Amino acid sequence: MPYVIAGPCIDVMDKSCIEECPVDCIYEGDRKLYINPKECIDCGACEPVCPVEAISQDRRVAAEYQEFVEDNRRFFTELLRGRDDPLGAPGGAHKTGPIGVDTPLVARMATA
Repeated sequence: MPYVIAGPCIDVMDKSCIEECPVDCIYEGDRKLYINPKECIDCGACEPVCPVEAISQDRRVAAEYQEFVEDNRRFFTELLRGRDDPLGAPGGAHKTGPIGVDTPLVARMATA
């Protein structure tokens, strides 16, 4: 997984990263954004525009946010509450629009 969005994005979702992404691989959950690992081209355009420094390469995620590496993948590969199928790689976030649900990890985290 090239880039990951970690905990500082929860309840912030500035979305500057979405505007910078040349391949439309950043999807909107309910409280957090997620980068699709199958669609990301590892360009890094999203990382410097994040005002809360929530985005980094998977191998550079801070120790306290390591659980978000696997959790970001789960958003696309596992069945989320209220959905009939895993999201997978639909070919761009604009095709799906906001997903409106988060992974169990993000959903159970205290609100800001």
